[in-house]
Amino acid sequence: MHSRMMIAVLIPVAAVMTSLASGRANPPVAASARGKTLSAVPAKSAGPLAVHISNFTFGPKMVTVKVGQTVIWTNDDDIPHTVVATDKSFRSKVLDTGQSFSFTFTKPGQVAYFCSLHPMMTGKVTVTAR
Repeated sequence: MHSRMMIAVLIPVAAVMTSLASGRANPPVAASARGKTLSAVPAKSAGPLAVHISNFTFGPKMVTVKVGQTVIWTNDDDIPHTVVATDKSFRSKVLDTGQSFSFTFTKPGQVAYFCSLHPMMTGKVTVTAR
């Protein structure tokens, strides 16, 4: 009897944990062993968004964030790169392998950026209102 109750509780808990680990904003609602509905884990506010620099590209090349959200660029390449906004709103120092640069966006709009050492490397951030 106890093993059935444990399975009935563990399976929904595993589903919630899996959805949280995958980054889904709205994990499934779990039901208890007695048939009562438990509330879903509330979604957290949008955290930082990661952009990786690898093989002379920004990945993903285009991202969308909300006002107040931060983008973190990390150089995964074996050569230095920079992250420079075409509107001059931000400019990183030269990033060696493993180094990161972050910027928090404070107003809606689109910001194009590039690597000043390799100008063919480009990307874009679209910033939406909250």
